[in-house]
Amino acid sequence: MYYLFDGTYPGFLCCIFESFERREFDVVPITSTDHQIDLFAGNRTVVTDEHKADRVQKGVQERVGKVEALDFYRVFLSEDRRAWEASFFILHQIFIGRDNILQHYGDDRVLYFSQTLKKVGRERHRMKAFIRFSKSADGLFFALVEPDFNVLPLIAGFFRKRYADMPWLIYDVKRRYGLLFDTQRVSEVQLSPEEAQGVASPAVAIAMDERDQLFQRLWKQYYTSTNIEARKNMKLHLQHVPRRYWKYLVEKQ
Repeated sequence: MYYLFDGTYPGFLCCIFESFERREFDVVPITSTDHQIDLFAGNRTVVTDEHKADRVQKGVQERVGKVEALDFYRVFLSEDRRAWEASFFILHQIFIGRDNILQHYGDDRVLYFSQTLKKVGRERHRMKAFIRFSKSADGLFFALVEPDFNVLPLIAGFFRKRYADMPWLIYDVKRRYGLLFDTQRVSEVQLSPEEAQGVASPAVAIAMDERDQLFQRLWKQYYTSTNIEARKNMKLHLQHVPRRYWKYLVEKQ
C-alpha cells in the first residue's frame, strides 16, 4: 500500500497516524509527485492534519526523548525515499513497544537510518562553515547555497544568533527557496521563476555594495597569504572542502 502525502514532515507523521488508525502496516510513504502507478499495490491519499502530526510527534518524544525524536525530522530532510521508509519502519516499531530499536544496527533499515542521519549532520556542519555572504546596495547580506540535503531549517538558528544585528538571506538554489532574516525573525521566502533565474547571476540581478568587491579581494589575499604551498595536501583538502562547494566560496573564485 502506498500512502501519498504532501511532502511535508507533518504529512509524513500523518502517514504514521493513518497506518495505525486503519491497521495497515505494510505501507510505503511517498509524495504524490513521485508516485508511479503500481497495478499490484493500492494507494491512499493522506491529508495533512497538524493535530494528528502533533500527537505522533509527542508520542515519539515520550518514548525516545525530545533529542532523539528530532533525528527523524533530520533524516526526513535528507529527501531520501529509502530513508523515509526506514524511518517509517522504526517509528512503527517504537509505537508497538520496541523503544530500543534504534540500537539494532543488524537491521539494514536501522543502519541506513543511522548512516543518513550522519550524512545530514555532516552537510549541516559544512553549510555553517562554507556559507559566504555578499552585501547588496540596500544593506542585505545574501548567500547562495546548493546543499545535498534540505538543511536550511537546521542552520537557521545558528545564523540568527551569529548575525543577529544584520539582515540576511540564505537561498537554496536547488530547492528554490530561502531563509530571510530581518533582524527580528526568520521567515521562508520563495522567488518567482524570473527572480530565481536572476539569482544565478547575483552580480547582475542585485545591485552590489561598492565595497563588497574590495572585501572579497581582501579575503582572497588573506587566504593566499596564509596558505603554505609546501604543506599543500589536495587529497585531504578535498575531504574537508569537496569541489561541489567551490563555486560559492569567494576564496576559490
